[in-house]
Order: sequence, then C-alpha cells, then structure tokens
Amino acid sequence: MMSQKAYIVGTADTKGPELSYVRDLIAAAGHETVLVNIGTKGGEDGVDITAAAVAACHPEGPAAVFVNDRGQAVVEMSRALTAFVQGRDDIGGIIGLGGSGGSGIIAPALQALQIGVPKVLVSTLASGDVSAYVGASDVNMFHPVTDVSGLNRISRKLLGNAAYALAGMMAHEAPVVEDDRPALVLSMFGVTTPAVQMITEGLSDRFDCLVFHATGNGGRSMEQLISQGDVSGVLDITTTEICDLLVGGFLSAGEERLDSIAQMKLPYVGSCGALDMANFWGPETVPSHFKGRQFYHHNAQVTLMRATPEESAKIGAWIGAKLNKCDGPVRFLLPLRGVSALDIEGGPFHDVAASEALFGALRNTVVQTSTRQLVELDLHINDPAFAEAAINNFNEIYEWKVN
Repeated sequence: MMSQKAYIVGTADTKGPELSYVRDLIAAAGHETVLVNIGTKGGEDGVDITAAAVAACHPEGPAAVFVNDRGQAVVEMSRALTAFVQGRDDIGGIIGLGGSGGSGIIAPALQALQIGVPKVLVSTLASGDVSAYVGASDVNMFHPVTDVSGLNRISRKLLGNAAYALAGMMAHEAPVVEDDRPALVLSMFGVTTPAVQMITEGLSDRFDCLVFHATGNGGRSMEQLISQGDVSGVLDITTTEICDLLVGGFLSAGEERLDSIAQMKLPYVGSCGALDMANFWGPETVPSHFKGRQFYHHNAQVTLMRATPEESAKIGAWIGAKLNKCDGPVRFLLPLRGVSALDIEGGPFHDVAASEALFGALRNTVVQTSTRQLVELDLHINDPAFAEAAINNFNEIYEWKVN
C-alpha cells in the first residue's frame, strides 16, 4: 500500500489561501499532503491535482464538466471528484472546504469513501440540516462561522481546528481490537429495543453485533456497510423506515432500503418492527393533510402517527416485492400479537385491521421458496420467545449458508 496522505479539496480559484493554510497546518503536523483543485476558473498555483485532472476522471470525460451552466458543472464535477477519490489508494484522510457549491461537489465524494477513513467537511451549511452532506457515511462537518472567504482572526482559528482534527484522526487511529467473530448488523428503534437487546445478548458470544438506529440515516448507514462486504449476516428486526418512506414520515431511508440484502445474498432475518408508525418532529411539523389521524406524542420533539390498514397493506406489498428479489437465505418473521411497544393489546397503536392488512399483504406478495420463507409467530415482537425464534432462524440459515 502506498503511504497514506491527507487530501485537501476545494475550489482554488475562490479559496486558494484558505486551502493553502489548511494544507500547511496538516503538513506541519507531520502528514504528506495533496491539494486538489475542483474549481474551473484558474487559480491553480500551488495545487497538486488540477481541476482538469479531476475532470478527466468523469465517466463521460472532461467535456462533461467544463460546461457553461454553473449548476450542471457543479453536478458533473462532483461525479468526477467521486470517481477520482475512488481511484486513489493513498487517501489516509480528506478535508474539503466549501460554500454551497463546493460542499455540493465535495460531499458525495466523501460519502463514497470507506467508512472509517477520516473525513472532514468545512461548510457554511453545517449549521442547518446536514443530512444531504453526511448521508450514510461518517463525514464530520465543521461550521466555519464566517464565510470561507479570506483568512481572518476567526477563520484562522476554526480552519485550524478542522485541519488539526483531520491530522489527529490520521495520526491516532482508534485501537484495533482483535476479534475474529463474524460481524452482524441489526436494526433497532426505541419501541423494539427489548427484542433487539435480547437477540444481541443471545448472539454476542459467536458474533460481533452492530446495532443501527432506524432513523433514516441509520438504515442508510447499515445498507452501505452491508454493500461494502464487511458483515456476515443481517437481523433487520426494525423496518420502520419503510413506513416513513411510503406514508410520508421524516425518517425514510429511501427507496434503496433492502437492496443491499438482494445484492450481497447474506443470511437475512427480517421483521415488521415499528411498521405501525410514521415519524414526525414536533406536532407543528405534521403535514396538514394528516389532520384527524391517530397520533402519539413520544416527547416534545417526536410525534408518531399510526399507519392505516390501507397504508399497512402498501407497506407489506412493498417489502414483499423487495424480498422476492433476494436469492440468499431469507426468513421474515411476522409477530402476530404486535410489532412495537405501542402496538400491544390495550396500547395506543393496537389496530387489528391494520396489522392484518400488513401481514396479509406480505402473505400475498412473498413468493416462498426453500430459502425464502415467512415465519408466523403468535407472539409480540418484544416477547422473549420472539427473540429466541429470531436467533434460532438466523442460526439455521447462517449454518446453511456457511456450509
């Protein structure tokens, strides 16, 4: 492997002094640096990789990048930068500086790098909703307070903090603990916590259990890790993000949810965890067209809405269609007595019609085979017996897969 270097990325035509300042601090901290220009209007004195060299990595060639439309140029330079970083094997860490345009170019490239590679994005947009810039990855965003436009008493301090953060991450890797247990990923929500904790406890002697919070970004991060080939199995107990996707809640993980399962053909045990609810923030954030629906105020910041029978049927059919694309060993568990802590007899979200619509759609959609099966359990999802069934089903298909 080549020596690992710190990559500094930005538009040298507008942020040359700031990029050089960050580069010099990282170099002084003992790291070899590479300054990459993604600007298209010159200003390339002192850069190591020119904008033309980056643009040459575009799948359709540099002509796709150097166009007269600024918006299109930003999109295409981002595609080129993503291809550029994916083609390097010496990136020990990377830091980007940008306003709205620069951040839009840099963020997708950072997201494309392996989880664990130090990534810093200094962006004027870091004080708002940063989900588009962090994505499913481990991008660390720094707010520069002032615009990234000139060096001054504030920007020197804050750019220095960001530079040294990257240098520190590169110099001091987290201790590597030798662990030869295969890695599993699990999905959890507050209302399915008992189930997932019992499953984790039951499997942790044989497996390294990585639990993801099913909050949209959590599901995307889990899918990305699966796609990287770093895990040996999946216990996707909490598929609630699919309800948000189809009903219109705020915690969707996108249309790609479950695609990595089909792609990687891993042993997969899934279930209906928290598919009874769509998630919103405070009550004032709930769209007006949901007026009159059944809500549960989890706290001042989170409002939950019960899925209707019609929505539940749509969710079941969507999941079933995804499962039908899976050629690996699949068990999908139906907890017939409730899918969350709120969906329990006497609970605020207990709705027999909605539950039956969900389960019925799954039964009608999933094409069961010797390797793809629905498993119906006359249990609540948080019952100890459900956790035991999940463990037993996973062990069975895992042994089948590895043998």
